[in-house]
Amino acid sequence: MAKTQAQVQAASEKAVSRIRMQIMWNRLLAVVEEQGRTLVRTGFSTSTREAGDISAGVFEVHHGRMLAQAVTGTPGHINSMAESVKHFIRRFPVDTMKPGDVFITNDPWMGTGHLHDFTVVSPVFRSNDKGGSKVVALFACTTHVVDIGGIGLSADGRQVFHEGLQVPMMYLASEGQVNEWFLEVVRENVREPVQVVGDIYSLVACNEVGGRRLLAMMEEFGLETLDELSNYIIKTSRQAKLDAIRKLPKGSWKNAMRIDGYDTPVDLVCTLTIADDGITADFTGTSPESPYGINVPHCYTDAYCSFGINCVIAPHIPNNAGSLSVINVVAPEGCLLNARRPRAVAARGTIGQMLPDVTYGCLQQIIKGGVPAEGTSGLWSMVLFSAYGRTDPQYKYPEKHTPFDIMIFHCGGAGARPTLDGLNATAFPSGIRNVPVEITETITPLVVWKKELRPDSGGPGRFRGGTGQIMHIANREKAPFAISARFDRVIFPPRGRAGGIKGANGWAGLESGPAFRPKGIQTVPGEDMLIVEMPGGGGYGDPRRRDPQAVARDVLYGLVSRESAAHDYGVVVSDDGVIDEAATAALRTKPAPAPKPARKG
Repeated sequence: MAKTQAQVQAASEKAVSRIRMQIMWNRLLAVVEEQGRTLVRTGFSTSTREAGDISAGVFEVHHGRMLAQAVTGTPGHINSMAESVKHFIRRFPVDTMKPGDVFITNDPWMGTGHLHDFTVVSPVFRSNDKGGSKVVALFACTTHVVDIGGIGLSADGRQVFHEGLQVPMMYLASEGQVNEWFLEVVRENVREPVQVVGDIYSLVACNEVGGRRLLAMMEEFGLETLDELSNYIIKTSRQAKLDAIRKLPKGSWKNAMRIDGYDTPVDLVCTLTIADDGITADFTGTSPESPYGINVPHCYTDAYCSFGINCVIAPHIPNNAGSLSVINVVAPEGCLLNARRPRAVAARGTIGQMLPDVTYGCLQQIIKGGVPAEGTSGLWSMVLFSAYGRTDPQYKYPEKHTPFDIMIFHCGGAGARPTLDGLNATAFPSGIRNVPVEITETITPLVVWKKELRPDSGGPGRFRGGTGQIMHIANREKAPFAISARFDRVIFPPRGRAGGIKGANGWAGLESGPAFRPKGIQTVPGEDMLIVEMPGGGGYGDPRRRDPQAVARDVLYGLVSRESAAHDYGVVVSDDGVIDEAATAALRTKPAPAPKPARKG
């Protein structure tokens, strides 16, 4: 039956409406990206301006649901911040907010998982024809500050009280007046007051820019509220994610992964259940809470578990309250992934960032050839500092020395992918950037004598695991300095998939020989040097099926030694990358021997 003119016109108007909504949605994504970039460009600390350890997003006012997030940022901040705004509006109802109000907290259980992250929320007011104004949106952002007092960013804490200054949800500014009392308390409790307070002001500026850009957008499109757009974004994203999930087999799959822990290994256990109404990740069976600071609040568990699943199931769907709502994360209270107050949580990232690998072990059973091998996953970031009382007292300071406190982000190799090698020295799942060594050397007396890719660290496979890094660091003033290590994959390296071999274990210690514990504060004597060797990602597929030319290229680039090429891949190659075809053919007819451990650099 032919459509009537009215039906044709109605369909046309509906299509135009959808196009208009999509244009506004894209504009909103541009708004939050500028919001996030403002934070990076105005930040004081290396974690903000160099590493991008931030998040930024816009939220609707009725329920605190996230509408859009900046691509610039990390999943641990973004996805946990998605829930934290709901806590803010319960504490400060929207109808009580006034223009110029700004709110702040670093509560690990209501923010992003540990005290070093400040989350700031700012309401955006739009004037109306009656001379008044009302809140039309909330902007939120988070950054990791270099210090928050206490023992510093360390896994050594036994309670959250050891870990620094706790800031409950409170006013950072009230009707445009900054809470100077709060800032004075911060200055008196941190070792780097200029950097920390500077970053707090950057958080405020970040939200202000987002608010201005949103009001300009609303003016351009003639919007009095974001209600219609909010409902469209959340409904469309939720339905798109459900459509993707409904294409998957239904049922439950289980995976377990053992990692180093603090003083004893810990097990991360996940049962992934797929149903028509969403996905549930249940971490029942995971190790109990630790007496040390590797515990993970549920908000951070939720953040990285959801992110990992989204990367595989539907990475093209924007991240917001709608797409996140179809993933339910369950972790029994009192386990390592749902730590109770006042457990120590400073190093929660070391454990939480392993969760995508755990869920991928389940998804690998569902989507054959659809997920990567395990990677280093947890960042090998280093908190380095030097000052009286912060290093082992047996090591003496020279008369002239420079106290400092810095956090530098670095990472090992990512797991090999089903059709591609793993990424070298790449932070997945966090997305944090490596801090350039020139920055570290400019603002501290440290010298990075070596920073290079670590040969033979990537797990052998048809597709090779990403390689880790080797770093040598010393103090040019010959003064002792300390490292707060929060490393993993030292005892249990990343595992390969589909016949791929595990990556290399990590290692940290002194040039003089002694190894450091993977976690905890330890001193580098003034005359010695810190050596850090980061793990490599696991390989994917049978190493003997790797393209010999790819092996030869790896040898030429120094990523794989000639010994490993022959032993692991069955490829005989010279230092200049020329393959001995006859020797290779003979070697590849023999069964592959057990893989050798990576050599210590």
